[in-house]
Amino acid sequence: MTNLESKNIIVTGASGGIGNSIIEKLNQAGANILASGTRSEKLEELKGKYGNIKTLKFDISQSDKIEEFIDNATNELGGSLDCIVNNAGITQDNLAIRMSLDEWQKVIDVNLTSTFLMSKSAIKKMIKNKSGKIVNITSVVGHTGNVGQVNYTASKAGIIAMSKSLAIEYAKKNININCISPGFIKTAMTDKLDDKFKEAIISKIPSARLGEPDDIANAVLFLCSSQSSYINGETLHVNGGMYMA
Repeated sequence: MTNLESKNIIVTGASGGIGNSIIEKLNQAGANILASGTRSEKLEELKGKYGNIKTLKFDISQSDKIEEFIDNATNELGGSLDCIVNNAGITQDNLAIRMSLDEWQKVIDVNLTSTFLMSKSAIKKMIKNKSGKIVNITSVVGHTGNVGQVNYTASKAGIIAMSKSLAIEYAKKNININCISPGFIKTAMTDKLDDKFKEAIISKIPSARLGEPDDIANAVLFLCSSQSSYINGETLHVNGGMYMA
């Protein structure tokens, strides 16, 4: 089993389905975890389930408070940071000609700009440690495009390019920065999809099924571990063959 004992890890977007699975996998590996999200009740549930984890409510749209958040989270973890999993994000879907500037800007600001600022602040901590890992969660639609999601797809494609540039800049500092690009995963969001639409999605997936949150969590576990130490600037596709880079 992958061993992450003594590793201090921040996970954003921890209150969702994928976030929950990431917390579970990292906890099983012995990591010292700080889980962050916007829903207090969900964070309390996580704390009740995994009594050894720490939680901190934070909305990553508060870009001016991100550095303060990373400082507080790192202090909660004991003063050092080994890894951050940038899993938080939002959608505001609309057809392009109907999409308002606010809908465009909000998704770009939260998904792309805030992920950059979270990574930037984390890197400052990791440079002091002379090592670190950043795992950014993107999406298959950042590669393929998707109807009604010009803002979301742009933000996720931007994360991929940004991560490559950060990886080049900080590889010599022993900091690995990679992405995981999920396909369509079983979550509360996909549970609400119309059955016909869900069937149409599955028909495009060679594995003929939606992914499980654990499929993403397993990939996060790998990229947080020493087993991925020579992987940098890459995107790990977890989509059942729906998109093959």
